[in-house]
Amino acid sequence: QVQLVESGGGLVQAGGSLRLSCAASGSIFSIGAMGWYRQAPGKQRELVAQITSGDSTNYEDSVKGRFTISRDNAKNTVNLQMNSLKPEDTAVYYCKMLVRISPGISSRVYQYWGQGTQVTVSS
Repeated sequence: QVQLVESGGGLVQAGGSLRLSCAASGSIFSIGAMGWYRQAPGKQRELVAQITSGDSTNYEDSVKGRFTISRDNAKNTVNLQMNSLKPEDTAVYYCKMLVRISPGISSRVYQYWGQGTQVTVSS
């Protein structure tokens, strides 16, 4: 059983900053890609940022230059530093990790999601 627990959401004024963290715990052998997604009311969930096990990153166009994703493999954690926040960044933010719970190159990869954390940016 693997659990992802998020923290760091909240209410901030436009132009402000927040830092989201997501920590995985449980029966973990290794973690591959980690990512942050968001879902605004009435909209589909979208990828915000992703980081691979090799530390390659990609970002949704609207957050490039403002958000930074990072990972700490020793702590099984992924972070999202969000600067210059805009009202349109308001959403519930979810972390996702691709986890192997047993060794072996052919072992199954499981997808786990966090419970979501609300980010609200006021104008």
